[in-house]
Amino acid sequence: MGNHLLAIEDHCSADRSLVDLLREWGYGVATVSSNADAIEIGLRNNIDLIIINHCEPHINAMQICTELRGRNLRFPVIVLAGREIPDRVSFFKAGADDCVLKPIDYDDLQVRIQALLLRNTHRKKLGIARYEFGGMSVDFRQSKLMRNGTAIDLSQTESRLLRHFVENPGKVLSRVALLRHVWGYRDVPLTRTVDVHVLRLRQKIEADPKSPEFIITVHGFGYRFDG
Repeated sequence: MGNHLLAIEDHCSADRSLVDLLREWGYGVATVSSNADAIEIGLRNNIDLIIINHCEPHINAMQICTELRGRNLRFPVIVLAGREIPDRVSFFKAGADDCVLKPIDYDDLQVRIQALLLRNTHRKKLGIARYEFGGMSVDFRQSKLMRNGTAIDLSQTESRLLRHFVENPGKVLSRVALLRHVWGYRDVPLTRTVDVHVLRLRQKIEADPKSPEFIITVHGFGYRFDG
């Protein structure tokens, strides 16, 4: 399937077979067992979907969802919750996309995961035609950026690169991933192409390209868009 999932669960979980099942279904799975690690590991591993096994006090799904959405991260989130939880609506209000009650029906869970991944894939394929951030607006159909009332032309590559950042807000995107998704490389060459285009894009969208506010360098990993 090629999708990468993050499973957040504590040692108190009775669902120890969950990670094994996810891998049997063909997913790559990263695991963490605390709120503190969930966000950063999710970003650095370019996760496509998160499963949170709510288990207080160590795994608080509402807190994790609130932080994810507060950072404008849009990948799907499924919460696994006990039937004793009195207010499951709170998970959805915090930003969860689905809530599965324990004991888990794994066939049902598999269908829900597939549905959310498919919906997310369709959203990405449709793309974003226009986007506003930092007092600027960009029209990807015309490859034009409006900044302080001035129209700035973007090259086709700059437009594709910026749109890919916009469609993956808050995610750390490696140079290899960018070369594959933006430039279409299958066998990734040794090249400074990504860095050169990021520099050009920063000169058009950043007030101070040397201290960028929107396209952030994550040393040792790649770039992250915070617009």
